[in-house]
Amino acid sequence: MFVRTVYATGDPAELDTAVRALNSRGHDLLEERPGYRGAGVFVDRQLGKLLSVSWWETEEARYNSDEVMRERRPALLGPFAGTVAVENYEVAVFHALHQRSTTGGGLRLARVEFDPADADLFADAFHADLLPRLEALPGLARAALFLDRHRGRGLVGTLFTDPHSLAASRAGQARVRREGAAKAEVTVVGLEEFEVVHADARTL
Repeated sequence: MFVRTVYATGDPAELDTAVRALNSRGHDLLEERPGYRGAGVFVDRQLGKLLSVSWWETEEARYNSDEVMRERRPALLGPFAGTVAVENYEVAVFHALHQRSTTGGGLRLARVEFDPADADLFADAFHADLLPRLEALPGLARAALFLDRHRGRGLVGTLFTDPHSLAASRAGQARVRREGAAKAEVTVVGLEEFEVVHADARTL
């Protein structure tokens, strides 16, 4: 599986306009594209941040879809978006504890950097050592690791069923993050939290 992320910042007062466009016109456009396997929309309403993640069966399907989405994206995100960053990743790990809706829940996102030669080391350590510890966090719904092997960058996402579980997990996940970063030889360069508007990745 492969994903494309779109990270936009702008005026918080205009954020819901972009969310409505993504959930209607944007959703319809994605559903028409071959190889589409779902999407997620996550927001920080206070600061004015929006993260959209689309899932694809192959790199080719992701690439082909972007030819269309690149043209439509400004209209979908305007007038909210003042800045837009688009990135592509391989899905190295995806683990769903249950299929319950996570709408209204929370996403914690860690941005990491690593030596590109250590990409497999990172993926193996995450799956074997970190994932079992993350599973013990109350309210965890899903955990994922996205990798850009060439640039040595990645995203670690943990989805929680509700805002209380997200907040209550901060100390426990901080311990996992500290020990995991040391063991996998990665550097955490960013940490963010978002509200889950929707998340419907279909990985099977």
